[in-house]
Amino acid sequence: MRLPLIPHPTSTHAGLTLDVEARRSGGVLSLEFDLAGPVETVRWPEAAARVHTDELWRTTCFEAFARTEGGYVEYNLSPSGGWAAYRFDGYREGMRRLEIPAPFIVTRTAQGRFVLTADVDLPEDATGPVGLTAVIERFDGAIAYWALAHPSDKPDFHHSGSFAVTL
Repeated sequence: MRLPLIPHPTSTHAGLTLDVEARRSGGVLSLEFDLAGPVETVRWPEAAARVHTDELWRTTCFEAFARTEGGYVEYNLSPSGGWAAYRFDGYREGMRRLEIPAPFIVTRTAQGRFVLTADVDLPEDATGPVGLTAVIERFDGAIAYWALAHPSDKPDFHHSGSFAVTL
């Protein structure tokens, strides 16, 4: 299913558009984020080891959230190759590292386009709706927060209303 992400109303997106192809097959969530427009204005993180890395969301990063029994999981997928996965017991509560195999992140760049693909392993209890999001930082320091839905006046990907699609 291909879905458009929208920038939060407080974000400046400078002519960029973002959509994501998402599908769930068994215990795997497959994602393909497609950023189009003046991608040369985006601050891309430097290549890094394919290891679990905290705070990837502080710069350009693609993310997914999935509802679980009693909470949710969060995945951060950086164009650098770094990644992170966390389990939460409730809204921003009980955060702990989610042990999964390292997702293989593939990026492709062409004139006016950047694509990031990854498959992430879902826990068995991740059967509810998902949220698909991204943080896009430009060279001028402006940050745009993209999501399927923005249910609050401030960007908040953890808000239950951000889990906006069932796959």
